[in-house]
Amino acid sequence: MDYGLFFIQALNGLQLGLLLFLVASGLTLVFGILDFVNLAHGSLYMLGAFICASLTFALGNYILALIVALPIAGLLGYGVERVIARPLYARNHLDHVLGTFGVILVLDTLAHMIWGPAGIAVPLPNWLNGQIVLGGTLAIPSFRLLIIAMGLATAAGLFWLVNYTRLGMLIRAGASNRTMVAALGVDIQLLFGLVFALGAMLAGLAGMLIAPITEASIGMGNSIIITAFVVIIVGGIGSMKGAFIAALLIGMIDTMGRSFLDNIFGLVMSPTAAETSAPAVSAMLIYIIMAVVLALRPQGLFPPKVR
Repeated sequence: MDYGLFFIQALNGLQLGLLLFLVASGLTLVFGILDFVNLAHGSLYMLGAFICASLTFALGNYILALIVALPIAGLLGYGVERVIARPLYARNHLDHVLGTFGVILVLDTLAHMIWGPAGIAVPLPNWLNGQIVLGGTLAIPSFRLLIIAMGLATAAGLFWLVNYTRLGMLIRAGASNRTMVAALGVDIQLLFGLVFALGAMLAGLAGMLIAPITEASIGMGNSIIITAFVVIIVGGIGSMKGAFIAALLIGMIDTMGRSFLDNIFGLVMSPTAAETSAPAVSAMLIYIIMAVVLALRPQGLFPPKVR
């Protein structure tokens, strides 16, 4: 086995897992607390990428653009909650799906009108555009290490927010029994708006971090939202711990499967058959895992505590 390649792919899997966590954490907050199915969460991921791209060219600094774009993403999320989500809270999940699917179409069209049909490549500063060489042979892009560091820092910040702050206490209480929280005098509408805004900021941050690698493009959130739903189902809807562990698991399995599954299949079948079947199976791996979890533990691996 090429251990250098294995190490690089493990880092890629960690990076993918942390990006998935940023998207899935906001999604699981909204779904777990508000009981609202937000398909448009991926569109906030896309808008975060486009806004950061535009600000990078306007300000001439990617890091500064990222800092300025984060509160803008939060305001967009708050606006979506006030205008779209709030009137749908009392409706069933099918109405949530239909309403937020319409939001996807609207936001994709607006992005097309504002930024055009082509994607936008986001330039990085020189200190992030290089590589770090380990052992004389392993070259690791500096920006990927920044993504991993920011993902871990965000996860730690969310853990602190949810477990050791008043807002986190209200979020956990709302997830357990929002009717009781409202009866105790908490402004539940404001809490819902803040949760939605926080989720939008997390999704937007993921889009901002991936844009320099894949570029900001229309519809880029439509694929990641599907994987994010897989993450929260596997981890447990409403569980931040579950979202984190499941995101890392899904990221690693997806990356390693695409890289090494053909070698594993080659041990028991011909090279041609292995190369043909491995890509198809690797694309299904995360859905197979989700099906197994749903069959054996429908509440997810780490469901939130409910009293």
